[in-house]
Amino acid sequence: VPNRPQVRPGIKIPVRGVPHRIVHEPSKRGTVTLSRDERGPLMIVHGDRVHLPRRIADFLKREAKREIEALVVKHTGAVGKRAKAIRFKDTSSRWGSCTSEGNLSFSWRIMMAPRPVINYLVAHEVAHLKEMNHGPKFWKLCEQLCPDTERCKDWLKRNGGVLQAIMFE
Repeated sequence: VPNRPQVRPGIKIPVRGVPHRIVHEPSKRGTVTLSRDERGPLMIVHGDRVHLPRRIADFLKREAKREIEALVVKHTGAVGKRAKAIRFKDTSSRWGSCTSEGNLSFSWRIMMAPRPVINYLVAHEVAHLKEMNHGPKFWKLCEQLCPDTERCKDWLKRNGGVLQAIMFE
């Protein structure tokens, strides 16, 4: 069972695979900005301390919406299929899903994974718009959309539990 770190000032959480040290600066209204200092990347969270975990989760959700929607457009264009809807959830067992109606769902926590892994997840779910299975045709399409499929799939298997374990409550 992975450690269940609570989001708080001083710990590091990854954004697109890059660990950012959380810094709380209560002086401004509740925003989150990414920066860096001499020790490395920072995630600066403004506002009341009690809202810090929610503000970081909200930041990751906004980033997921922006980045994943753009990747969906890219990959659906390549396969010639359209997504009916794109949703973001905080799931504990799946990184993404695709319904037979064409609804795509993604865990916003994927924004903590490296960019190639985010791309792989989107390519995987978009491939389901054409192949609603995990057969050879599906995996061939997945590889066409994301040549890093095997490496990224392995990364999620090895590291996904750590991202799922981070507590934002």
